[in-house]
Amino acid sequence: MANKQERIATIIRKNIAEIIQFDLKDPHLGFVTIPEVRVSSDFSYAKVYVSFIKDEDIVPSMEVLEKSKGYIRSELASKLDTRRVPEISFVLDEGYKKEQRITELLKK
Repeated sequence: MANKQERIATIIRKNIAEIIQFDLKDPHLGFVTIPEVRVSSDFSYAKVYVSFIKDEDIVPSMEVLEKSKGYIRSELASKLDTRRVPEISFVLDEGYKKEQRITELLKK
């Protein structure tokens, strides 16, 4: 079952990244990366972890993603080959900042 979850998560990650990159045209949306997607065991929820290069892009970009959640989900439904499309929630990924801090500390 875990393999199917991972496979679905990878497909969702790829498709959402394409939708954000090519379909969303909001000027407030900064450069978004999706390092990970976690899907619940019943495939009804998906946590999409997002990170941003610039700190000033976080708040406006998260607002754009939250407002576009319905559109992203409907576009995802047309691309997925599953019976049900999971509810999407966007979560800010703090891993990038932690990695930068650790690298900085190691350099000292």
